[in-house]
Amino acid sequence: MKSKLAHFYLALVFLILYAPIIFLIAYSFSQGETMTNFHGFTWRHYQTLFSDARMLAIVANTLLIALLSALIATFIGTLGALSITRTTRRVTRDSLLTLNNVLMVSPDVIIGASFLIFFTLLKIPLGFGTVLMSHVAFEIPIVVLMVLPRLREMSTSLLDAAQDLGATTRQLLTRVIIPFISPGIFAGFFMALTYSLDDFAVTFFVTGNGFSTLSVEIYSRARQGINLEINALSGVMFLFSLLLVGGYYWIQQAGHKRRQRKREVAS
Repeated sequence: MKSKLAHFYLALVFLILYAPIIFLIAYSFSQGETMTNFHGFTWRHYQTLFSDARMLAIVANTLLIALLSALIATFIGTLGALSITRTTRRVTRDSLLTLNNVLMVSPDVIIGASFLIFFTLLKIPLGFGTVLMSHVAFEIPIVVLMVLPRLREMSTSLLDAAQDLGATTRQLLTRVIIPFISPGIFAGFFMALTYSLDDFAVTFFVTGNGFSTLSVEIYSRARQGINLEINALSGVMFLFSLLLVGGYYWIQQAGHKRRQRKREVAS
């Protein structure tokens, strides 16, 4: 009985989560112009979307910002996690972790306004660069939190054994530490990527004239009235998200199987 209730509750939660998305995507195939009634199947809104040069440029901007910021944040965040782990003084380590978590718990509006004031004081023109720097800044703590657990799981005896075998500091990092924490690095990268694609509040503050991302553009268009081209865009982005999640799952499974084969060979 409890099992049936648990399954029912889980199905209800997923229904509540996915029903609005399915509703949105379903109307992207409607021949009408609004979501009041479904007027028959058509690909017209997708054709309009792919012929909209401005929207395609904004999609390219959004993906470029997401990829670049995720890569930079993953690199810096991984180094940050390594530095925190190597810190011997507990007070210093706890202080660094607290500072790292500030951006995680701070409201996006406060972060966006802070970045806007910062860039304005430095007279940095708002646009691609300011959006990229802002995204890197709030993604770094995410990467740190993804990498730290893997570093804490790593046994010091593994490092000692590598050093006893004559491994240099560089070999220790590239052949022992990085391979061991790679699942955390990949998790941090994909989390940073999704946070960047999803962000609106921070981007809204730091974007300038002539540059926009999907979240800001969708907000601007929605204020002028619902356009089913936005529904078509939502369908494309949802499919992209599914591919992203599928790719991450495939990488995780491939890495797990590779590690399992190495254990079997070693035994």
